[in-house]
Amino acid sequence: MSPSPAAVVTEDRPAVHAERVQPAYRSPDRRKAGRPRPAWLSGTVANTVLFVAVAYALLPAVWLVMASTKNLADLFGTNGFAPGREFNLGANLSYLVQAEDGIYLRWMLNTIVYAGVGAVVAALVCMMAGYAFDKYHFRGKEKLFGLVLLGVMIPSTALALPTFLLASKVGLTNTFLGVFLPGLVFPFGVYLARIFSASSVPDAVLDASRVDGAGELRTFWSVSFPMLRPGFVTIVLFQFTAIWNSFFLPLVMLSDPKLYPVNLGLYVWNTTALSQGHPEDYLLAITGSLVSIVPLVLLFLSLQRFWRSGMTAGAVD
Repeated sequence: MSPSPAAVVTEDRPAVHAERVQPAYRSPDRRKAGRPRPAWLSGTVANTVLFVAVAYALLPAVWLVMASTKNLADLFGTNGFAPGREFNLGANLSYLVQAEDGIYLRWMLNTIVYAGVGAVVAALVCMMAGYAFDKYHFRGKEKLFGLVLLGVMIPSTALALPTFLLASKVGLTNTFLGVFLPGLVFPFGVYLARIFSASSVPDAVLDASRVDGAGELRTFWSVSFPMLRPGFVTIVLFQFTAIWNSFFLPLVMLSDPKLYPVNLGLYVWNTTALSQGHPEDYLLAITGSLVSIVPLVLLFLSLQRFWRSGMTAGAVD
């Protein structure tokens, strides 16, 4: 028997209804693709910003290299980004190391000791302090670490005059220790060391070392410190750069030219060229500035693989 027309209509009606209420599917990707991209996100704008940043960083260095190849007449009479007509770099270097009985070499040696030895000792102190904050539990730990973070927020130039007043009380003004000892304090390094310790040294490894009978110092030097070595190098680079570029503290602390770091000595030469009418000191200041950045460049090039791995380790917790 064939079904009645009413039954056919009744059976087909839900299917028709389902087709009507079913919404049309629209891909979200198509909707996003139809929107115009903001102009500031375009590749041209990004490349322009990068080009300006690179030019801002490199142009002063290019000018310094070009100026170091000139004699006094070319320095004031030629384009700043053109080399000297006689390429006097060798003569300028010879004049630099012979000026004032070789005082520049003394300044460089002072700076290497201030920055090199100071950065290594400061990094060791920071690594031990950061390791202790991370792995040990003691009363008032977080409050003490809050004081360390407070030290991070205070700029070093703001502490130069109080440091000078404290040094004058104990007789350390115009001495090597008056500049060297403040460089051993690096609150930001303690903060970094705690992050490195938390991300690089598993607690299970320390527990295993203690079960084997190792003391705390042996555990730190033989087990933990090899894992923290990339972080140690990173802190050394940070503090080495900070001490090498330090200017205000030596300015207020030192009066003996034989104790000057290179930055302060170059400032003195530039000042005498301006105020006392010694234009030849311009060449000393310019050539000395070029030589003073060479150790920094060599240090970063030789330790860059530790720098990259250390920054990566400290960024992951």
